[in-house]
Amino acid sequence: MFIQKFTFNPFQENTYILYTDTKEGVIIDAGCQTLEERNLLFQFVEEKELKITHLLNTHCHLDHVFGNFFCKKKYNVPLYAHQNEVPVLNFCPQSAQMYGFRPYDHLDKIDIFIDEKQEILVGNEVLKILFVPGHAPGHLAFWHEKDNFVINGDVLFKGSVGRTDFPLCSHADLMNSIKNVLFLLPDDCKVYSGHGSETTIGYEKKYNPYLV
Repeated sequence: MFIQKFTFNPFQENTYILYTDTKEGVIIDAGCQTLEERNLLFQFVEEKELKITHLLNTHCHLDHVFGNFFCKKKYNVPLYAHQNEVPVLNFCPQSAQMYGFRPYDHLDKIDIFIDEKQEILVGNEVLKILFVPGHAPGHLAFWHEKDNFVINGDVLFKGSVGRTDFPLCSHADLMNSIKNVLFLLPDDCKVYSGHGSETTIGYEKKYNPYLV
């Protein structure tokens, strides 16, 4: 499976497109806020001749959902996220106002609820769903076992961990998600985070100051 990362919006959020050699793809955490950012994503999809089949959210904080409305309308795909993210998504208009953003196209509904008992099929590839709450109550990660990588949103970062000072966060849940879910993945599993650069499970076990 191929991975394309974009870094969008003032929060420097990482949006990912995963796609296969059959040209089917998914968008994870569509953070494209401006017209220029949306055009960058659109142009990539067009150049690769991809068929977008899923719009996925690891969680629904504002910086990860700016582009949901655009992507759903553009590619006629439903939004997939965990049911526990409903109140998080519902708070986004207030969050946008607090941060001084002008009104944005808000997608106010999760179309399909998903959890760790399910899988996402992308062409002939499988994404396993991991439930990793803490930074957000319904936070998910998407693990591609075959190529040994995980898109983990804002749970684990290179040398850091997700914030837990937002409403509905839990530091205890975050630590449990990292140590008892993510850290069960192979040490050489590559971690793609919602902000910043990539890392590996083994590196964070050994060097992350919040976890050693």
